[in-house]
Amino acid sequence: MTVNVPEGFKKFEGHVGFVELTGPLWINRTDDGAYLGLRVEDKHCNIGGICHGGVLMYLADMQLGVGAQAASEVRKFLPTVQMSCDFVSPVSNGAWLEGRTQLIKQTRNLMFATCILTADGKNAFSGSGIMKIPSDKGSYSDVALPQQR
Repeated sequence: MTVNVPEGFKKFEGHVGFVELTGPLWINRTDDGAYLGLRVEDKHCNIGGICHGGVLMYLADMQLGVGAQAASEVRKFLPTVQMSCDFVSPVSNGAWLEGRTQLIKQTRNLMFATCILTADGKNAFSGSGIMKIPSDKGSYSDVALPQQR
């Protein structure tokens, strides 16, 4: 299946497990950040024919981690320890979802960030999260997001 994606987006190389099941997920790495995208398909929709809230939360969770990593010097997997969200407007089947992250604060152990998801350019979801920065001895310390080729 061919998915229409905006210019600059490449297939996200971390398609394993849940990401593989729910994808394809796309990424656009620029000098000022990393932006994830998803084309809403039938499998992402609820009985009402709109994108399921869980899919929006999944994309926001990924965007928070990827965006925070891109905005910092941290190159480790950042497990989410807290996330809150607001569903701003419904997202139609076929819409292009795109995320943006703002890193609010980084401490020695945590990153605080916010993100906005747009659907075809209109705000659809806002979220904030706290991600754990693993120690060098932690089980996630050697797992970084794949680099774009």
